[in-house]
Amino acid sequence: MEKALLGGGCFWCIEAVYNRLKGVEIAISGYAGGARKNPSYEQVCTGATGHAEVVEITFDPAIVTYEEILEIFWAIHDPTTLNAQGADRGTQYRSVIYYYDEVQHEKALASIAQAQSQWRDPIVTELSLAPEFYPAENYHQNYFNEHPTQGYCHVVIAPKIEKFMKKFEDKAK
Repeated sequence: MEKALLGGGCFWCIEAVYNRLKGVEIAISGYAGGARKNPSYEQVCTGATGHAEVVEITFDPAIVTYEEILEIFWAIHDPTTLNAQGADRGTQYRSVIYYYDEVQHEKALASIAQAQSQWRDPIVTELSLAPEFYPAENYHQNYFNEHPTQGYCHVVIAPKIEKFMKKFEDKAK
């Protein structure tokens, strides 16, 4: 098994998509990239901790490759908006790829270059060595599946899942 660590706005959205991807054992919502140890959701929401909302994805590279993980990443969020996704604003919602080794770093660089051809505006996704990952509170885990009719889930997350299912139908669980 390998890990990927990605942020693309609200972690509920990213987690919901990757937990539907063949080869993903688990996707866990959490925080990374800030100065505070073991931050809480409330602390991260202030923007003062420097953390991004991220998802740690544990996957089987024999079933889904890191490159495919990144291909889906570009399709389910807008990497050209700095510190924002839709109405979610702040550094905690930044687009970020945290890599675990030089192989992932090189693959991420190649993926960014390829993805740029699909966007008119420049990609502003942060690319950094993976810092410590802090899992979010339990009530954030598997949020969409637990609250599918909640407003944000219905209006924001469900369309991302539908887009994923349509574009990557052969890769969905």
